[in-house]
Amino acid sequence: METGTIPEMRYCSECGRPTAPDELAHFGDRLVCGSCKDIFAQKLREGVAPRAAVTLAGFWIRAGAYLIDLIILGVAQGAVQMAFVGKMLRPMMQVQSNSTPEETFAALGSMMGMVALSTLVTMAISSLYEGLFVARFAATPGKMAFGLKVVRPNGSPVGIGRAFGRYFAKMLSAMVLWIGFIMVAFDAEKRGLHDMICDTRVVRTRT
Repeated sequence: METGTIPEMRYCSECGRPTAPDELAHFGDRLVCGSCKDIFAQKLREGVAPRAAVTLAGFWIRAGAYLIDLIILGVAQGAVQMAFVGKMLRPMMQVQSNSTPEETFAALGSMMGMVALSTLVTMAISSLYEGLFVARFAATPGKMAFGLKVVRPNGSPVGIGRAFGRYFAKMLSAMVLWIGFIMVAFDAEKRGLHDMICDTRVVRTRT
């Protein structure tokens, strides 16, 4: 049984949609999909300069943006953790050598409860940071610093539900040795696992 090869995809210079090469119209060095062809041709007739082609963001520039976001989140989450440290340790510090096993287990349970609450608060901070910035500005501060935006395949904005979903999909990308992020370096559309799950792309807005 023969297996067919996956056709190489190109990208429309107007909307950025991945399209098979034989479905793209050539205007000089520009490739335009069927949906954008008539509008693009009209722009050329009217002498309107076409907008620059969409450029997908690669692994290293995205890694740099992610590092900036980690630093910002680290500061915010560190402040939260410091606020919880005292409450985490106080129950165990009250345990004496003559405390009963029940008192010791109660103190340990109280401490573990505070650890769980602290973890939930820091996760909430991270999800709000990612979800709200991507939904409102199409980029986190780290991505803004490098001129990157998170968009749908047709270049449209990412809705708030998808933006939050993308944050939680990133957890899957990080689960096994960060392979979901490393995929960006090898995927033809420069997608991480979270991009594939949520059908998003990261594009450069400046060169």
